Amino acid sequence: MAKRITRIVLTGGPAAGKTTLISRILKEFKQDDGWKVITIPETATELISGFGIRPFGNCVSMLDFQYFVIADQLHKERLALRGAQMVPEENVLIIYDRALFDDKAYITDEQFREILAHFGKTEQEVLAGYDAVLHLVSCAKGAEFAYNFGNEARYEPLETAREKDDLTLRAWKDHPNLKVIDNAVDFEDKLRRGIRAIYDCLGLTAPQEVWHKYLIAMPDLQALEKTYAASAIDMMQTYLVGTQPNVVRRIRQQKNGQEYLYFYTEKRYTDEGAWETEKPITQKEYVQYLMEADTTLHAVHKTKYRFCIDGRRFEIDVYPFSESRAIMRAELPAEASAPQMPQGIEIVREVTGDPMYKNSHLAREQKL
Repeated sequence: MAKRITRIVLTGGPAAGKTTLISRILKEFKQDDGWKVITIPETATELISGFGIRPFGNCVSMLDFQYFVIADQLHKERLALRGAQMVPEENVLIIYDRALFDDKAYITDEQFREILAHFGKTEQEVLAGYDAVLHLVSCAKGAEFAYNFGNEARYEPLETAREKDDLTLRAWKDHPNLKVIDNAVDFEDKLRRGIRAIYDCLGLTAPQEVWHKYLIAMPDLQALEKTYAASAIDMMQTYLVGTQPNVVRRIRQQKNGQEYLYFYTEKRYTDEGAWETEKPITQKEYVQYLMEADTTLHAVHKTKYRFCIDGRRFEIDVYPFSESRAIMRAELPAEASAPQMPQGIEIVREVTGDPMYKNSHLAREQKL
């Protein structure tokens, strides 16, 4: 099988959900399923927060700043493509958190073309280097209550955020595979549409999205592995002490093939409902966050067994504190009320939406 490398840009105005969508992509396209996801972090944020190079505060002009951004972006894109060609996985996703044409929203069209020419590039060449562009509309347009739950280094006033969102969409308008993902419903729906758009870019059918949760008798785990080729994923979720009212913070360690992924999540409860944002973090950051663990709660450790039957996905969570019961999540069509049970699975009852079986409750009670 020939290696397939797909390059997807996530763009949009400030506080659009790009970082959280990257976390979902890392969870969706797993190494155990034959995927390698390479992410290129937002260059401007790295220069501002890491190097102290910023286009304000008498540091550098906006035009000079874009030379820094584009030079660094081109370098990282070359490295990512080379890495994608070297990794053993046949299916590789390169995800760009913003990319070169985002810079066009901050300078004139002529200035942008001049900078590209300085690096020996044309607009057509650059656009051809991306297979798809997903424009996530800023929360400043339709979800104002959530602005800004995200990037402090790139904070901009609400009206400026709306303007930058429009300018960014204009900058990418000539890409032949541009998809716009707005705030029409809620944030979870926005993320689901983002994942579906990526499946569309890959020419694959997105999995069903309606999940039901069941309390089940402990299955024969060896039989699951043998019969359904169930893959076991080790996971640990730790709740952190609160720093703001109505905000729940947690971190997660998740096995991914021979490696581990780490995530930091904030869930905010507002008058408009819950709003969850998430970002990948490094192992070092994960260890640092562990120092902030809420010692009144247990870390939720589980082994997740994932498998498919006739294209339908199942997940069974096994917890060290329960020898007789486990939790199963089954993916169902929207019109279906019950799944066709895998062989050897005994349902105790459906617990979809039951707060007693959420991780936050299990962190307190440690029982099923």
